[in-house]
Amino acid sequence: MNFDVSTFNFSNPAFIVGVVVVVVLIAVAIAVIVNAQKKKTERLRSRFGPEYDLALRESGSRKKAEEALHGRVQRIEQMKIHDLSLVERDRYVAEWETVQSRFIDHPRGAVTEADELVNSLLVSRGYPAGGFDQRAADVSVHHSTLVGPYRQANAIALRAGRNEATTEELRTAMIQYRTLFDALLNANATVEQHRNVA
Repeated sequence: MNFDVSTFNFSNPAFIVGVVVVVVLIAVAIAVIVNAQKKKTERLRSRFGPEYDLALRESGSRKKAEEALHGRVQRIEQMKIHDLSLVERDRYVAEWETVQSRFIDHPRGAVTEADELVNSLLVSRGYPAGGFDQRAADVSVHHSTLVGPYRQANAIALRAGRNEATTEELRTAMIQYRTLFDALLNANATVEQHRNVA
């Protein structure tokens, strides 16, 4: 069947109204899509904070960054993250106190032990063992404000292993590890907050 444009009356009011309706519908659909994307970006930016900006810098595109952050959330949702029993909590608190007491005489060793203790606590809570970058990405899902300091503490711990960190840097790392340690011990409230936001 051939379609002859010359037989079509473009000045017909019904045709003009039809075109206007189609254009309006397309504009509304585009506005809805743009608004939904904006809300998704705002939710991710709010949830991940500075980690959103880091993902953006690393990926080079908003779409890739948001896909990666959404992937983190999905990964964590597949895990069986759980609170510690009271016995486990007490054991970890006692271990932390021992590590912290060693700081005065052996700051480098204490920072290394603090790093190991935080890693052990993560595994006990149900996070998988793995490389630091994956652990930091996993931690960022429920503790986005603490993952930056966690990265800094880990960098100091690595430098301490090469005897390149100052005592003040080691003290900073201990404080940052302690903050994350405390959050992981009391994590149930934090996880519930994020479930309500997501």
